[in-house]
Amino acid sequence: MTLFDGCGVALVTPFGSDGNVNFDALEKLLEHVISGGADALFACGTTGEPSTMSQKERESVISFCVKRAAGKIPVFAGSGCNNTAEAAEFSRRCEKLGADGLLVVTPYYNKCTQNGAYLHYKAVSEAVGIPIVAYNVPTRTSFNLAPQTLLRLAELKNVKAVKEASGDIDQVLEAARLLCGVLDWYIGDDSLTVPAMSIGAKGVISVAANVLPAQMHEITALCRDGKFREAAMLGFKINPFVKKLFCEVNPIPCKKSLELMGIEAGAPRLPLTELEPEHTEQLKAEMQKLGLIR
Repeated sequence: MTLFDGCGVALVTPFGSDGNVNFDALEKLLEHVISGGADALFACGTTGEPSTMSQKERESVISFCVKRAAGKIPVFAGSGCNNTAEAAEFSRRCEKLGADGLLVVTPYYNKCTQNGAYLHYKAVSEAVGIPIVAYNVPTRTSFNLAPQTLLRLAELKNVKAVKEASGDIDQVLEAARLLCGVLDWYIGDDSLTVPAMSIGAKGVISVAANVLPAQMHEITALCRDGKFREAAMLGFKINPFVKKLFCEVNPIPCKKSLELMGIEAGAPRLPLTELEPEHTEQLKAEMQKLGLIR
């Protein structure tokens, strides 16, 4: 069964001026993306800065999202790390918090083999009873989950989908070829949403949807209806802005965009920094073109 169709939001985690999680701002962000048509929420994934959050903070954010989204759209918790035992244990904690599913990134830094990655996911799968989305993002992890390994993951009882964020169109094509009818997949690169859905992706797990939930939802809805040209036209319209969302490391520009729109997101935690002034001006220009700000 498909976990969700359409637009999943890779949520940012708002921080306050005191450095703590700003739950009032998080509630406002959730209202913004849910009312905008988001089809799923992904809390404490890469965009949520989990690597600089304590386990208690991550649990509190995931729990908050689960309660606010209850009965509306599914919530997936980012529960992966490069320590297999820790990933399995935190995944169990997320299941107890009520998460509908898990987003589990490939091991990083350790530089495991493809078999090691498979065994890592096997251990997490055996620890929980809720669906797992395997997350491939080699620009972050220095490890690429090969399409052939995805076929092995499909044999595991709880691995139900993959977020493919390699940015390599050849790999995307190969994954689509191999996974058709075997394992659902979602594109993790906003700008590739239309081409990915045209070859079988169930949707996108989107950074841009923090800012543009309605537009990203519409693009995926058009694709589901087979209206790929219309979806592409909308994609072309917003892609210059989407490109600026990655002019510095995610979620730096995304947080600045939300701030410019009046949705508090706070500064990223070190070692990430606030958006450089030159890039802020470029971001503003693209947002003005879309009527997001004056």
